[in-house]
Amino acid sequence: MAPQTGPSEKGTGSVPAFPQLFTWEEIGIRTGRGQGREQWLVIDRKVYDVSEFSKRHPGGSRVISHYAGQDATDAFVAFHNDKSLVKKYLKSLLIGELAPDQPSFESNKKKSLLEDFRELRCTIEKMGLLRPNYFFFFLIFLHLLVLEAASWLVIWYFGISLVPFLAGMLFFTTAQIQMGWFQHDLGHCSVFRKPRWNHLLQIVVINVLKGLPASWWNHLHNQHHAKPNCFRKDPDLNMHPLLFSLGKTLSVELGKQKKKFMPYNYQHKYFSLLAPLALIPFFQLSIFYYAIKRKKWLELMLVVAFNIRVCLMYIPLMGFKIFMIYYWLSRYLESTWFIWVSQMNHIPMNIDYDKNKDWVSTQLHATCNVNQSVFNDWFTGHLNFQIEHHLFPTMPRHNYWKVAPLVKSLCDKHGIEYKSKTLLTAFVDILHSLKDSGEHWLEAYLHG
Repeated sequence: MAPQTGPSEKGTGSVPAFPQLFTWEEIGIRTGRGQGREQWLVIDRKVYDVSEFSKRHPGGSRVISHYAGQDATDAFVAFHNDKSLVKKYLKSLLIGELAPDQPSFESNKKKSLLEDFRELRCTIEKMGLLRPNYFFFFLIFLHLLVLEAASWLVIWYFGISLVPFLAGMLFFTTAQIQMGWFQHDLGHCSVFRKPRWNHLLQIVVINVLKGLPASWWNHLHNQHHAKPNCFRKDPDLNMHPLLFSLGKTLSVELGKQKKKFMPYNYQHKYFSLLAPLALIPFFQLSIFYYAIKRKKWLELMLVVAFNIRVCLMYIPLMGFKIFMIYYWLSRYLESTWFIWVSQMNHIPMNIDYDKNKDWVSTQLHATCNVNQSVFNDWFTGHLNFQIEHHLFPTMPRHNYWKVAPLVKSLCDKHGIEYKSKTLLTAFVDILHSLKDSGEHWLEAYLHG
């Protein structure tokens, strides 16, 4: 359908006196995959052309592209605390707005649910739940530095006999995983009010103290939050189908195509060993590939500096061979910790292609919680509150428990299941879901 007004002034950086009007049908075909590769999205009824801007998007090119052809209002609000900072980018991208006869979002999205969620968002802003507690995060940062120091001091003072070796390795593993949770907070800009300070400290924590590029992590993780459990849009699902077959829909599809990379009907048995083992080389290789391809030379230099620093700290105390055992065994334990915590909220949930559902349904169908306790909060970096974290990704983690009852009320009102489990149940459910997916694959492979 042709636009209803005169030509737009795309690229001029100014809004036409008579804005161009569009329908959802016109917007829905601008996904970047059709002729012309145009990418349009809608924010508060305004239509933006992000075809070129997506390549310069500070949050990564793919995360904004995943909303091409769709309403991105709630995702935009969820990811950006400082709206004034991003308005300068939006102004030059504006090409028009929805026609007056068009609804504010696509017809398949639940109007009452979105209206109630947006009201809830306003409520939590007024309650101050998006404001960080600096003292809380200072203690988090201090405790991971103490763990890091303890890992070296134990070896330095007690030597490398079995008990201090294991104790030092435990401290090192715990320090590294807690650094991962803390840099995750920084990546979501939930530690400081100003994005710049979050980004700077994230570089210190993940690049200098952990040996991973911050931009690489953000590039992958922002996509996960934008479209969780949506195949080809959530990078966390990239293990399908090479190592695992995930979800009923994807597993049946894979079986009918007669594809078999692994014996998926046994994946619940090899997950515990293979998943963390595969994550180590994936991280180590992909970080260098990403940094070189994207020309992130400063981050690459900091990653190399981290590895040099760790070698200089430990090799004089234990020798090269013992250090290799100490370091890579620690990385394996950390990888195991990370895999189980990060996947307990997602693998047992619905996994499918992007259905362009509303923000709340997209997050709730793909996430579940683990019951609160002091240990669970610390062990998971508060990712036991995965529902609240996905609905409000910039919310400081110490406020999740405060908003949880409000989210539960919203879910009850609209008949959406709010799942919360014990930690052990969440772990077991990973294996149960993998077993179910493997059986769906086998059935379709043999009889589909």
